[in-house]
Amino acid sequence: MRRRSLFAACGAHAVHDGLTDAIYVLLPLWQAQFALSYAMVGLLRASYSGMMAGFQLLASRLAKRWGRERMLVAGTALAGLAYLLAGLAGGLAVLLLALLLGGLGASVQHPLASSIVTDTHEAGGGVKEALSQYNFAGDIGKTLIPALVGLLLLVCSWQASVGLLGLLGLAAAALLWWLLPKPEELRASQQAVRKAIAGKDARGGFHALLATGTLDSAVRMGFLTFLPFLLKSKGAGTAGIGVALSLLFVGGAFGKLLCGYLEARIGMMKTVWLTESMTSLLIVLALWLPLAAIMAMLPLLGLALNGTSSVLYGMVPELAAPGKREQAFALFYTGSIGGGAVAPVLFGALGDATGVPLALLALAAMLLLTLPLAWRVQRDLQA
Repeated sequence: MRRRSLFAACGAHAVHDGLTDAIYVLLPLWQAQFALSYAMVGLLRASYSGMMAGFQLLASRLAKRWGRERMLVAGTALAGLAYLLAGLAGGLAVLLLALLLGGLGASVQHPLASSIVTDTHEAGGGVKEALSQYNFAGDIGKTLIPALVGLLLLVCSWQASVGLLGLLGLAAAALLWWLLPKPEELRASQQAVRKAIAGKDARGGFHALLATGTLDSAVRMGFLTFLPFLLKSKGAGTAGIGVALSLLFVGGAFGKLLCGYLEARIGMMKTVWLTESMTSLLIVLALWLPLAAIMAMLPLLGLALNGTSSVLYGMVPELAAPGKREQAFALFYTGSIGGGAVAPVLFGALGDATGVPLALLALAAMLLLTLPLAWRVQRDLQA
């Protein structure tokens, strides 16, 4: 059951994250097809991510009534159907509706798949390692599915490419229905978990964890917004920027996998202090180093930049209130996605006013706020 549920959760994460990031590849085509302004392009992207972030808490509540497994399968199927609808879109209204439905379907994945992994691995140990593998799978999906769309666009229209993505979503939903453990299989382990955490009040620690995740995500998205401009100022061309982002993302994918294992061995606080301090230092160094040195350090920066998230996700089950793991994961993911959505806007305005270097220094300084927050989380864990 453990392996089956982990494979199902990893598959769901890879497919959903891949479908989400495939939108980046399609946006220029939609802009040309429907003669969209940049504001409308932003609206299309925000419609998907906004629905995904906004309905995670509702998805966790509905799962109490209808079951996590059914909700996860239904959400994946809805995401697939949304892409099929997008492939048939003859106008902006239908395309916007499809993206709204896709975001609604995607909202179930993070909180429900995370809690399934946690419950199936709690009894035998290895929860944090399993969540690291789950997070790593998401980055694999982000890499492979947009690349697949890029290849499909060489041989067929965007409508056909989007339709194939819809079929992928439906196939994933069918596979999840077969793989996911039934509710009765999880009941015994869930009861053991409730007994283990009953009577523990870690609300302060969870709030500190939520703040840490929000700040970490905000800095990550803010840095990704400014990195191409920093590289361009040092002489990088379009191809060089693409290579740099690939190096960063490859390092980030392995960071999500490795830092979860590191945390299980040296503890949450030490790992977060290591990754966040390293990220802050490397961001500052990037301002002064030449282009070749920046390219060489980007995999290490990606490892630290993304690795913290796996550590923080692994803490959610330990700080969640009894019987409220789905809600805790939903709240945590909502805060993280929300922080990542707001940061580019706020720091973009700061960059307009002061320039990119000062905006990056502000990001590096803000990241250091996570250090006392991590200490607060650790204190509640030891209480």
